[in-house]
Amino acid sequence: MPELPEVEVTRRSIAAVEGAQVQRLRLGKPLRWPLGRAPEDLAGCRIGPLGRRGKYLLMPLQGPEGGSAGVLLWHLGMSGSLAWLTGPHAANSAGLHDHVDLLTDQGLLRLTDPRRFGAVVWSASLQQDPAAKLLAGLGPEPFDETLTDARFLAALRTRRSPIKPALLSGELVVGAGNIYASDALFEAGIDPRTPCHRIGPRRASRLLAAVRQVLAEAIEAGGSTLKDFRDAHGSVGQYQQAVRVYGREGEACRRCGHAIRRLLQGQRATYYCPGCQRR
Repeated sequence: MPELPEVEVTRRSIAAVEGAQVQRLRLGKPLRWPLGRAPEDLAGCRIGPLGRRGKYLLMPLQGPEGGSAGVLLWHLGMSGSLAWLTGPHAANSAGLHDHVDLLTDQGLLRLTDPRRFGAVVWSASLQQDPAAKLLAGLGPEPFDETLTDARFLAALRTRRSPIKPALLSGELVVGAGNIYASDALFEAGIDPRTPCHRIGPRRASRLLAAVRQVLAEAIEAGGSTLKDFRDAHGSVGQYQQAVRVYGREGEACRRCGHAIRRLLQGQRATYYCPGCQRR
């Protein structure tokens, strides 16, 4: 499933769409949520600077007369990817799993999603539904300066659940998916079964720094490609080549030599080093 690093990599790889004028929006098979606007209404709109909130790509639209024409929220779901096609490639016919084509005067943005859990949703603004409802439950962004050590610690102290599932929930901080949560906990030296409220100030600070470090490394590496993730130009991610513990059950820890272990937490695989990570 594309997580925050993969979505951020995708956002950067489609930067060429900024400033382009929409010519046509084609919808294929129904996705997770309806568009919420007649596709023909978007023709003539100009695309503004792309944003991201959690795993949502934010595409502001400017109307032909210059005012705001709302925003498109793109979600890649479990298996979705975006491709940016230009020149003769923009004329390629849509395939079986190509469910959204946004044709602009600069190229074609195509959403491919075999499992159809992704979506493209129009909203009048981010402060109105459906955008407000979709974004309301998201935790703070990992690189937001307002996410201080004290704020992170205060959130930990309100939870008695193990830290790994809490990270995956996205309520403490968005973006720490399964790969990145496992590696961040290793980097911070925290056992994934440790109850949140037992993590003190020093370890909380180390964990927040580790989450930021791992996510930044993943973005720099182009994300992780375990199955089918590609950026908009078809490039695969490389972070999976440098994972600390994720997927390495039975292999030696690169720091202490202990065998990496695997356990299930909430039906999700967790990997950790019993020598480096403490409760």
